[in-house]
Amino acid sequence: MARSTFFQSVSRYFEKAAPHTKVSPGLLEQVKTCNSVYRMRFPVREDDGRINVVEAFRAEHSFHRLPTKGGIRFSQRVNLDETIALAALMSYKCSIVGVPFGGAKGGIILDPAKLSEGFRERVTRRYTAELIRKNFIGPDIDVPAPDYGTGEREMGWIADTYKNLKMNEPHPYACVTGKPLSMQGIPGRKQATGLGVYYGIRAFADQTETMKKLGLKPGTAGKRIIIQGLGNVGYHAGHFLQQDGKAVIVGIIEREGALYAPDGMDVEAAAKFRAETGSLAGFPDATFREDGMAVMEEDCDILIPAALEDQITAENAPCIKAKIVAEAANGPVHHEAETILQEKGIHILPDVFLNAGGVTISYFEWIKNKAGISFDRIISRHEELNKIRMVEAMESLTGREIPASIRKPLVARSNEEEMVLSALDQTMIRAFDDIHETQRERKLPSQRAAAFVLAIERISDSYQNHGIFP
Repeated sequence: MARSTFFQSVSRYFEKAAPHTKVSPGLLEQVKTCNSVYRMRFPVREDDGRINVVEAFRAEHSFHRLPTKGGIRFSQRVNLDETIALAALMSYKCSIVGVPFGGAKGGIILDPAKLSEGFRERVTRRYTAELIRKNFIGPDIDVPAPDYGTGEREMGWIADTYKNLKMNEPHPYACVTGKPLSMQGIPGRKQATGLGVYYGIRAFADQTETMKKLGLKPGTAGKRIIIQGLGNVGYHAGHFLQQDGKAVIVGIIEREGALYAPDGMDVEAAAKFRAETGSLAGFPDATFREDGMAVMEEDCDILIPAALEDQITAENAPCIKAKIVAEAANGPVHHEAETILQEKGIHILPDVFLNAGGVTISYFEWIKNKAGISFDRIISRHEELNKIRMVEAMESLTGREIPASIRKPLVARSNEEEMVLSALDQTMIRAFDDIHETQRERKLPSQRAAAFVLAIERISDSYQNHGIFP
């Protein structure tokens, strides 16, 4: 029997949660269905002059809120089903963390590792032009962002192309997020998704009773971590878990193989080594194994799949020994594997919550671009003056002057990055609390079911309350 597709797997999660809501069948179908899909093929000239016909997609899953929002990925695995599935997850993700976007996603069938910079730029700009042609991009229509195989460089090309082809647009840079700072990007966006993963794991690990049931002490300190995927998300999740959470990184899995170190390794040193050599092989502080997926089956407290979808399936789920699977990637656990993991007593932190850091910071960037002003410029001086008044009041009440070495950090104004990351922290904590409370009140079997119940009800409320229906 063939394994169900990615979108079928996402739909299965939806269908498990739907009976726990009070949403009518017709409205459930609307929430589940992908509204619009654009499949395109266009010619792009290679560096040697040959013409390469490129296939690409853009899916807009839900129009309950506008603009729609979602990343663009470059991968040979891109297909229509994957694009629709990722757009659906983005709809649910945005509603869970309270970001007022509908979900969207884009993809181009290319191997990012084999693209010259010139060809990559030509593809990105032509893709943008195709989206403009069909009204699939715009600050109030559909706002892309980085995803697998893309980054701020590609987002900068998109912004520049849009700005030049839509010269009367009042806020052209708001057409895309994840841009370079020099093109009205926002500090903190690069680490946002991985940092959000850390904040989400930390919120869960602070639940004393739940951790006790898993045989673990509360908190992230000392937890043994295996990370699959040392890209932007996996690296930053590992970095913050190690640096701020005092966790121990015992495994790192990549395409060429994996590192395993039972006593822990420095994730930053491993990432630097791989960037310099092109491989994890030879890293001196851990054992390298060519069979990377086998390391995913090693004993650990938290397994973080941070690469692509369907990495844990019905075939390898019985071998997973982690106590917690934290889904940093989109759809890394197939729905058939979820049942097996739950039967083994493994707790799953779902992607529709844990992976939401990127879109949260993207929301702040979009607001900044629409407003035309940075957040710190509006309030940082006011905040500093309030802190000074508070310190002066403390000195007056105690009759003692606070030393300069202590006074200076107390009254320092926040910069934009600190403000943005603080808001991300608050967003992830609030979203976790909402999911936790929903699961407790409704007596739901998993946090994923609770997250989907929240998403379904919030999206259906938007459809009903915003005049969508006649």
